[in-house]
Amino acid sequence: MIPVPRTAKHTALFGGTFDPIHNAHIEIARAAAERFDVAKILFIPAGNPPHKPEGAIAPYEDRVRMVELACAVDSRFEVSRIEEGSTRSYSILTIEKLQALGVGPLSFLIGGDAFADIRSWYRWRDVAASVEFIVVTRPGAGWEKPPGAIVHELSGLRLPISSSEIRAQLMRGEPGVPVPGAVLNYIREHGLYGSR
Repeated sequence: MIPVPRTAKHTALFGGTFDPIHNAHIEIARAAAERFDVAKILFIPAGNPPHKPEGAIAPYEDRVRMVELACAVDSRFEVSRIEEGSTRSYSILTIEKLQALGVGPLSFLIGGDAFADIRSWYRWRDVAASVEFIVVTRPGAGWEKPPGAIVHELSGLRLPISSSEIRAQLMRGEPGVPVPGAVLNYIREHGLYGSR
């Protein structure tokens, strides 16, 4: 598989558990679209993420709905159910399914911490040959570019938010939880994460 030159308008895949989706996810997607001339950001909630053997906290349908609500703010954002189901959500299988549907050329939007572990991924060389990477970097975080990979750094974002911290805030009933308003309403309406 030969990477497509960067002259073509890319679709960036933004996968994750999104448990729940939060403001930093939206900020990352917007910055990637603007800085790297990405035509579409395809949010892909993981059905059965291999890096989380215990699974997600919220059910898949709730996580997808929250992502749909969050993505309504930007016409470049789209939600995909391509990883729906009980089979493991391996990145290369998702990429191949999308390519078979004619989606592309593809970029892969990923955090630096996850990218540092790419050599442990299933068929990681095929992943590296199939996409360009947009890696969200934090100060002091290190990673190496795998052989043959095309990597663009997305730096300068202040992203002190994690989904686990947000779940703890919701459980404690704290105000000012950093998630989109429509998502927060959905969480409270459905009693997710022990929110009150």
